[in-house]
Amino acid sequence: MSPRRSALRTRLTALGYGIFYRLPHKFRLRLVRLATPKYTIGAVILILDVGSDPDGPVQRILLLRQPPGRGWTLPAGLLDRGETPLQGAVREAAEETGIEFRPEQLVPATPNAVVHTNGRWVDTVFTARVDADRVKLSVDGAEVWEAAWHPLDELPKLTVATGRLLSHYGISPTDHTHGSAERRPGHG
Repeated sequence: MSPRRSALRTRLTALGYGIFYRLPHKFRLRLVRLATPKYTIGAVILILDVGSDPDGPVQRILLLRQPPGRGWTLPAGLLDRGETPLQGAVREAAEETGIEFRPEQLVPATPNAVVHTNGRWVDTVFTARVDADRVKLSVDGAEVWEAAWHPLDELPKLTVATGRLLSHYGISPTDHTHGSAERRPGHG
């Protein structure tokens, strides 16, 4: 790009911002909302079975079979208006699995948010470490058909979205190594 065009572009950009910031706030906000991408926000919970030792290694993960039944998924759902991601995660866990968590029992995963730019949604991800023998699972038969614990090295067929999400945390049906304990969800 030539220096002359660069200077012209800079002046036009400055002029555009000058006009934009003179507009009433409500109008500027509407313009921004029209021009920027919209994302749907959801909460996902990786519910991990660690047996009776809360600091022990992850043994299994809780997965759900939901309509249309093309693969297993994670407990998750869209946030309600005005709801925080943590509140949504607590609510979704209760609705889909019957497990009633207190907010302090859920830990933000690393990464805590996964942005799906093609589908324009953001998953906020939390982990919960439980003793599977001490929790009672309850599904409604409509939104969720089945909830079951699966060993990390023997995962069933997952939905594409679930497989992609789990890969961010070193969990994959084709990768049986799952990384070190520090890379596992809920360990760091």
